[in-house]
Amino acid sequence: MIFYKSEFHEQSENNALPNKPVQDCLTDNPKLNISISNVVTNFSLKSHLNLRYLALNGHNIEYRRENGMLTMKLRKPNATATIWSSGKIACTGSTSETHAKIASRRFARIIQKLGYTNAKFSSYRIVNVLGSCSLPFPIKVIQFSEKYKTIAQYEPELHPGVTFKIKELKATLKIFSTGSITVTAPSVGNVYQAIEQIYPMVFPFRREKTAEDERVIRKLMTKKRNFTEIDENVSIYNSANSVTKRNCDGLAIGIVENNLENIIKQKYENDL
Repeated sequence: MIFYKSEFHEQSENNALPNKPVQDCLTDNPKLNISISNVVTNFSLKSHLNLRYLALNGHNIEYRRENGMLTMKLRKPNATATIWSSGKIACTGSTSETHAKIASRRFARIIQKLGYTNAKFSSYRIVNVLGSCSLPFPIKVIQFSEKYKTIAQYEPELHPGVTFKIKELKATLKIFSTGSITVTAPSVGNVYQAIEQIYPMVFPFRREKTAEDERVIRKLMTKKRNFTEIDENVSIYNSANSVTKRNCDGLAIGIVENNLENIIKQKYENDL
């Protein structure tokens, strides 16, 4: 059985390999946590947009004049839109198809409220979905790539993972020796099906975990946890100062500087 979830979970600590024959791998009911980390969508408003006007009157907007595009962000659901003057918009950062469509509609509604009443939400489609999964065992990627030479590519000088393509699902998989698999497909359902198809293929090439595998996994988990803490601190820090900024811009700048000094002092208090 495979459980589908849209959030990361830590890998199981059970490192023992199953003692059952390889041909029984489909009846072992493996439990895998499939995480959807990014859903990319495109849609059009069927209206020409003045990017400079949107940048001056909108919120959470970054205008990149040299690139001819505008970047707008949402917090709930978390998403980022890239807007062009032709009215075409690309939405990224969502963790599910439902959130991606909600975010896309909210971007369209925000632009409508800024004066483009004739803008219409149209031509919506999901372009790309990125998912990942961690298998409970490492993989012998060299032997795996040799077994499936026609559909698998392994170039360790260019990329540490095996590139595996499933034409029927239009899915591209990156298989790593640690047991991690990343999938790029046109829909969430195709991501799930791709992992279901690849599991019995990589199962015969499983191997026991080594000290190097444990070190790499701990390093990745620590890096991900640090980035999560930084994002949470930055969001709390920005929200706390945004209220003061509405009252007095000069006061907000002073508070930001004092807060930064306090944070630095607290972080390096033992070193002073």
